[in-house]
Amino acid sequence: MILIDKILVNEEILETNFHCDVKQCEGACCTFKSEFGAPIIEAEIPLIEEMLPVAFEYLTKKSINVIKSKGFYEGTPDNYSTVCIDAKDCVFVYYEGLIAKCALERAYFDGKGKFRKPLSCHLFPIRVSDFGGEYIFYSQFSECTPALKLGDRKGTKIYQFVKDGLIRAYGEDWYEILDTYAQTHIQEK
Repeated sequence: MILIDKILVNEEILETNFHCDVKQCEGACCTFKSEFGAPIIEAEIPLIEEMLPVAFEYLTKKSINVIKSKGFYEGTPDNYSTVCIDAKDCVFVYYEGLIAKCALERAYFDGKGKFRKPLSCHLFPIRVSDFGGEYIFYSQFSECTPALKLGDRKGTKIYQFVKDGLIRAYGEDWYEILDTYAQTHIQEK
């Protein structure tokens, strides 16, 4: 473990090769079997609300009806998550063929909004916990085995794959410190 500006980092993030291979996993991270969807931060709720009209352009009628009747999030402060449909799909999932994708992210990349996706999704497979301070770690899922294989072929570490999410969460200066540490300490092992 290393500490960078009050953020405790599990070194697996720096050592493990990982690069999503959605052709193989078919967007499994958006469809994990669970009663709870993606964790969301309270500050993200109004940003997602603002994106709803454009997200609806990509969603099925079923998803839209769930959002209109139940809302898009549930939980309590400090423990919110997106709603799931049938204890599986995140309410923002749409499909391109067999591949599950995020309607929020699609709207963002189509230039229809400023919010890309929940930070927890942007950081995946990194998870954030609080033990008197933030602790980030790699959370393994069997559905991500193709990402480990592609990461090996490409030589991409987890922290490199989620660079944009880490910068969004902690800033460019923090990321540069992490990258410098990884380049000098991890590669020496």
